[in-house]
Amino acid sequence: MLATAAAGTLLAPLLSGCWVGAGGSGSGGNSINVLMVNNPQMVELQKLTAAHFTKETGIRVNFTVLPENDVRDKISQDFANQAGQYDVATLSNYEIPIYARNGWLHEMDSYVSADRAYDEQDVLKPMRQSLTGDDGKLYGQPFYGESSFLMYRKDVFAEKGLTMPAHPTWQQVADLAAKADGAKPGMRGICLRGLPGWGELMAPLTTVVNTFGGTWFDKGWKAHLNSPEFEKATKFYVDLVREHGESGAAQSGFAECLNNMTQGKVAMWYDATSAAGLLEAPDSPVKGTLGYAPAPVEKTQNSGWLYTWAWGLQKASRNPDKAWKFVSWASSKEYEQLVGDTSGWANVPAGKRASTYENAAYRKEAASFQDMTREAIEGARPTDPGVQPRPAPGIQFVGIPEFTDLGTKVSQEISAAVAGRQSVESALDKSQKLAEQISKEYEGR
Repeated sequence: MLATAAAGTLLAPLLSGCWVGAGGSGSGGNSINVLMVNNPQMVELQKLTAAHFTKETGIRVNFTVLPENDVRDKISQDFANQAGQYDVATLSNYEIPIYARNGWLHEMDSYVSADRAYDEQDVLKPMRQSLTGDDGKLYGQPFYGESSFLMYRKDVFAEKGLTMPAHPTWQQVADLAAKADGAKPGMRGICLRGLPGWGELMAPLTTVVNTFGGTWFDKGWKAHLNSPEFEKATKFYVDLVREHGESGAAQSGFAECLNNMTQGKVAMWYDATSAAGLLEAPDSPVKGTLGYAPAPVEKTQNSGWLYTWAWGLQKASRNPDKAWKFVSWASSKEYEQLVGDTSGWANVPAGKRASTYENAAYRKEAASFQDMTREAIEGARPTDPGVQPRPAPGIQFVGIPEFTDLGTKVSQEISAAVAGRQSVESALDKSQKLAEQISKEYEGR
């Protein structure tokens, strides 16, 4: 099973080298170049484009489709240089505000206002907000969106006499994990990511930090990675996964937890809402056995993250009008209907439009998780995810260019703690020094 993980972590190696199209052959005239990540829903889009979009508009789309790390590098190079080789690229809500600030993206307000059929107001508000620049203009349109929630085995809970609270706290989840541990031979209580990566381990952990009252930086850019709140959250997370989590947790990311849940090796899993569609797929061994609960909390009302793969239009594009036509089609209600009719509604790139959750066909096929998914996305607070003001937007990340490097280095330290190679205190002391280097750059701005 292939899926998008939260914070944009994909099972890219499984698709590496596949589906690479003719991107770079030159846009202009009646042709545009699109550079995109190789997740399954994007590959489906590529398959449908010629027979539908090109047939209707006459616009030829040259696709270049690459694994996530490769595509991010290629996009940043092309957009930073404003080379104009690619008209459209897949960007997340992490990159789009940064790229907009740098003047690399074409604003989309002018297109949205002129294209009433697109129905921008139907796009869920958190998605619109996360793709808006500092100047208040839209710079991206979502292909799909996700938040995070807790997935659990209802049948296992029933057998053990366990009850999942409607709005669980993390302490309640830890207690349930202890009781569910060993409920079946080889079953552990919970799966949590321990694999290094700013979009792997740090995505769920940062949501725990937020709701425990911690933050990477305060409003004045002072680093707080060795604060009592950050340390308490991290120690809780590390202890939980070490005591009741999956085997090999330090090497477990979205892919491994998905496999563990599918194979009945864990009773609970906290991760991306996008995982539910895979767990409830017709061929899933655990289809129909799962329950879903909001992301656990401690000091905040909500703690789910917010992520979207979205379309960005390069400022240097030689064909911005035609590029917009592609973007508007690929993010439209029309395209969702096309996928629903051709591939089934479980495969629809959901999580971005209110109308999706009002569609009878989608609601029927995604009945067990669609309401919880929408509530998680609409309840996400990208500008106010914790208990104190933040200097930059982001729930599971800090919306600055330096975070990819900082988040990855910090994750390596914490993953070492998950593996038992060092203490949480030691990991966070090292992480604090890394974060203080960023503080020096930003303090006083």
